[in-house]
Amino acid sequence: MAKTILEFEKPILELEAKIMEMKQFSEKVDISDEIEKLERKVKKLKENIYSNLTRWQKVQLARHPERPYTLDYINLITSDFIELHGDRLYKDDHSIVGGFAKLDSYKVMLIGHQKGRDTKSNVYRNFGMPNPEGYRKALRLMKLAEKFNKPVITMLDTPGAFPGMEAEQRGQAEAIAKNLLEMSRLKVPIIVVIIGEGASGGALGIGVGDKILMLENCWYSVISPESCSSILWKTWDYKEQAAEALKLTANDLLKLKIIDRIIPEPLGGAHTNYQQAASNLKTALLQELKNLTRLNTDKLLDLRFQKFAKMGVWEE
Repeated sequence: MAKTILEFEKPILELEAKIMEMKQFSEKVDISDEIEKLERKVKKLKENIYSNLTRWQKVQLARHPERPYTLDYINLITSDFIELHGDRLYKDDHSIVGGFAKLDSYKVMLIGHQKGRDTKSNVYRNFGMPNPEGYRKALRLMKLAEKFNKPVITMLDTPGAFPGMEAEQRGQAEAIAKNLLEMSRLKVPIIVVIIGEGASGGALGIGVGDKILMLENCWYSVISPESCSSILWKTWDYKEQAAEALKLTANDLLKLKIIDRIIPEPLGGAHTNYQQAASNLKTALLQELKNLTRLNTDKLLDLRFQKFAKMGVWEE
């Protein structure tokens, strides 16, 4: 796969290309001092760019095609993963994956959206957009986790639930609504992690939990900036303004108390260092599991109810 360069990353790329040229030339002439100065300049430029991203730029970073997806994280942070298939009602939805795994000493049920890396795999994964059977599969696996008293971890990364006619015919809205109800009263700990883009009910369908974590360069909102722009202005041209108004970044959502914790990413985004991104995620998950597994069921459910009851409080 060719490396994807976002518009705001081009100045960095130009300097890195210059460093490569100088390193080749340095075989003949000693210019190590100049190379070192330029490398420091690149590092400073990266820090400046990535610490001052606009909300729209963070949306772009969350959609980066080289970001780690659910199966990448599962392979990096767990062992003994056993993928489970099908909703026992219609068929298997490949845009949602799930199964039991070991996270150090914890046995957990891991469920998440899964995108593809190329055209063929994206078609197979339906571009990460679940059908009703995907949500029903997720619920079946959660109920299985509840039966064996194992914590549930969900990973959100979807442009939305599949909007096709066949999805509506098979009860897309009912499937998502039922998940919201059942997750609100599931008798085991649930940790939700936004690892990419969290769009609307497509993300919320596996997004109710005791703790909601979010990677640094992700977005989570009731609607995408493009769709918001097309509704308000009848064009996608105002997507950047829409992103600003939606307040959909991790920092925004932490201030609004929608999420509980931001997980830092490597400089430049999770796609620049899978191992570091996975390590940061694993550390956060283990800390949250340690705290949640200490609670008895009644306390767990009471805190979950209070958490969501407090959302959307406002004053005049």
